[in-house]
Amino acid sequence: MKISFGPVTAVAIKEAKAGQFVCGDRSRGKARFFEFHDQEWFPSNLRDSVTEALQFILNLGHVYRPAIGTLYRAIAAAKAERVVDLCSGGGGPWLWLCRLLAERDGHAMNVCLTDRFPNISAFERAREKTQGQITFYPWPANAASLPAEVSGFRTIFTSFHHFRPDEAVAVLQSAADEGQGIGIFEAAKRHPWNILLTVLMPLGGLLTVPFVRPLRISRLFWTYVIPVIPFVLFFDGVVSCLRAYSQKELRQMVAQVRAENYAWEIGECRGGIAPVSYLVGYPKGATSMESALATDAGD
Repeated sequence: MKISFGPVTAVAIKEAKAGQFVCGDRSRGKARFFEFHDQEWFPSNLRDSVTEALQFILNLGHVYRPAIGTLYRAIAAAKAERVVDLCSGGGGPWLWLCRLLAERDGHAMNVCLTDRFPNISAFERAREKTQGQITFYPWPANAASLPAEVSGFRTIFTSFHHFRPDEAVAVLQSAADEGQGIGIFEAAKRHPWNILLTVLMPLGGLLTVPFVRPLRISRLFWTYVIPVIPFVLFFDGVVSCLRAYSQKELRQMVAQVRAENYAWEIGECRGGIAPVSYLVGYPKGATSMESALATDAGD
């Protein structure tokens, strides 16, 4: 696991000031990449089915398990008592992640799920399964402008590439302005291995959709009769890899955030089916992750 401590480098700041932060993955030629399930016109029932199937596959493959130590140390460094998960989709990894975080210090972390297109039924199931440890914000949430009542350490799993560079910087700026920590974790990457895994996603959908709960006839129809869900899992998955931000681009973003008393750390967690890139930030007045690392050196 590679961790970069302290402020971003002068090179990143120079690149940002030079105006060279133009992500080539945002477009190719005149064509712009997009993901079906992220479009407002995409039917909400299909979007919910796609995000629920995706989350089931990611959880089944323990994709984000290597990032648990980094997330735990970041939350501890920020001294946060609550997590606000952004872009939660089908509920994110929190059903199992809550349990593993609690096992580390015996403290049950409260989590609030949010999304631009909130999947209320999935959020309600998460709340029920965790006896209220997981709650949710029932209205559309703007990750760069959260309402005052939605406060806590912010997390984004699998979805940071959905934001354009200026939007992504705004998300980071919002966390810094509010004095909240933030942790961003992405398994998608512009790498042949990650794209190959994504190509297998439709097969994963075909094999696992019958086990996604609650079982819906509509989900089975859009999987096996008219295979919209497998196609969207494939298409959106490949596009996610092509749109994913590199560590260099993350450093360039951080260099544009106006926050003097805020620490940023960028790196990669290994040990699972695919490396997980991360970007974490927290107020400098909080305990540093170096200190947290010293007390959790087993990861």
